[in-house]
Amino acid sequence: MPASTKNPAGPGLTAMLIAQVRPACTVLLALALITGILYPLGMTAVIKVLFPRQAAGSPVRDALGAVRGSALIGQSFTGPQWFHGRPSATGTSPYDPTASGGSNLGPTNPALTAAVCERATALIQENPAHTGPVPIDLITASGSGLDPHLSPASALLQVPRVAAARGLDEDAIRLLVKSHVEPALFGVFGRPRVNVLQLNLSIETMARAAESPSRK
Repeated sequence: MPASTKNPAGPGLTAMLIAQVRPACTVLLALALITGILYPLGMTAVIKVLFPRQAAGSPVRDALGAVRGSALIGQSFTGPQWFHGRPSATGTSPYDPTASGGSNLGPTNPALTAAVCERATALIQENPAHTGPVPIDLITASGSGLDPHLSPASALLQVPRVAAARGLDEDAIRLLVKSHVEPALFGVFGRPRVNVLQLNLSIETMARAAESPSRK
């Protein structure tokens, strides 16, 4: 038996493995570069050119030009002088974008019934002028908990309370609400809606304009 033995197929096997692995690694690196770097950077650049506001998060600015929030994420408004948005079930604080989600309570869950009844009672107490049915979107949370919109009926329900709190004319505020109604996309997708943040900023501007003459 010879002192040392060598596999005569060794060099050939190594060369075959290299021939198989090299193109695979080359394709992997090329696809990682294209799909992981070049494509995202290219799409980001195109979107910023075509849709600069949406690419920046759809910011909403007030009359002074300051960013007050996003048109895509709701905010918690409290106090009679503001229009209130939908209930939010995002963890410990409402409208928390880091904890987006619904309550996950089924329609037969007693906890959901109790929450809806409690919200309906509070809504009627806050808006005593309302005597009709309560819109469903004012007493139920959205699936994301971040819905920035209300139905027109839900916004109009709150007009008397906001008008009384700010000392403004109800008819003027109703017209303002109607001017903020966004139609369904292409008239088919979704329903007419009102962005609560944009409406509240317009109310703020209206109240400031009403106060200006008395300060002169």
